[in-house]
Amino acid sequence: MTDPALISTDRLMSDLDQLLSLPGSPGEADELGIGAARVAALMRGHGLQVTTIATSGAPMVVGRRAGRHPFTLHLYHHYDVMPSGPWRAWHHEPFQLAEREGTLYGRGCADGKGPLVAHLGALSALIDSEGELPCGVVVVAEGEALAGSPGLGAAVAGAHSLLKANACLATGGERDANDRPFCYTGAKGLLQVRLRASGASQALPSGMAASVANPLWRLLWALGQVKSDQEEVLIEGFYDGVDGPSRAESQALRSLSMDVSSRKQAWGIESFLFELDGAALSRTEATLPTCNITDLAVEPASDLAIIPVAASARIDFQLVPRQHPQAISDLLRTYLAAKGMADIAVERLPGGYPGTHTPFDHPFIARITQASQQLYGTPLPLLPQGPFAQPLFLFAEAFGIPVAAIGCARPDCATSAPNERILLSDLIRHGQLLIDLLYSCADQPV
Repeated sequence: MTDPALISTDRLMSDLDQLLSLPGSPGEADELGIGAARVAALMRGHGLQVTTIATSGAPMVVGRRAGRHPFTLHLYHHYDVMPSGPWRAWHHEPFQLAEREGTLYGRGCADGKGPLVAHLGALSALIDSEGELPCGVVVVAEGEALAGSPGLGAAVAGAHSLLKANACLATGGERDANDRPFCYTGAKGLLQVRLRASGASQALPSGMAASVANPLWRLLWALGQVKSDQEEVLIEGFYDGVDGPSRAESQALRSLSMDVSSRKQAWGIESFLFELDGAALSRTEATLPTCNITDLAVEPASDLAIIPVAASARIDFQLVPRQHPQAISDLLRTYLAAKGMADIAVERLPGGYPGTHTPFDHPFIARITQASQQLYGTPLPLLPQGPFAQPLFLFAEAFGIPVAAIGCARPDCATSAPNERILLSDLIRHGQLLIDLLYSCADQPV
């Protein structure tokens, strides 16, 4: 089997340095266009045939290469990153690679760009040592993952022959208490909506609150109808598509060893909701949908005592496989109207997608298990989904293929906060696992 040292550490760090120097925040068209060009150049440098596909937003970059065996593995990645936030909160410049005692720092090193260069490094290591790949690959890097992948569905439909593959692998999630990456055999879906309440046509002095409705209060009352203080989503029909885990999945969830203490320490929390721990925590994160408020805003924004003209809230739902984004959006609108709040505007935001799931006993999952056994000495722990959304449904639906995601980050990687970091050894092993998986897939019937 190929030695992990074949993945060039120097090249991986050079590639990552090139990508980290480009911000690429959601909605920044110029930044994302430059980032797509840089990703395309890196893919070519690693021996892939590259096509850049225009979408309604950021370009999608596709790198393809055939292998000895006709089996083709789809590798899903993204090159957009979270905004850096205040630079003063960073110990290093966010858009410049820094290394300290084996840990890499920079925005995107753990989420997005780091796993991408690890996989590219794995491919070039195989090509350099053998002149070819064991089986084919299609590497897809999109630039709107953090915005809900609004242009990805149309791009996949328009490039069906280019993107066709036999299985799809993504990077997502974290590790267990024994330092083994989790293998998620599916991904949650995503719905993002904005609720808006409107008031008077102009901002008014706060003294008028005795006689003029405040749209912010109206919005808060509506939000209180959506989710209870016991964390239950109250939308009628919301849970109708939620299935419990299978017997095999329940057994796997009970046997997981989640690194709870590292999470608490890294995130600065004393406990999880309802004191969840152990199997109950794993089951909750893997099998239940979410309802999360990400933003509250008023118009006009002001620190003064006024009655605003309007108030809005941005909500995201991470959905399990049998829940459909449009159906949930419709249920929300109908539910608020039934509660006497038809005046609350419900806007479905661009992007979103259903969830998807591959059974534990699928041959592709067995190949991942085989590859991880060689690298870690034991199979990776399996979960049906993780506490994150990815657009893997779009590939599973278009090509009828199994999907999986492999964890790479740790609880302290700070992928949504300042000082994002990852161990260099974790990226190297992430690439090595791909090498072993490609060998394993080369023996799989097409």
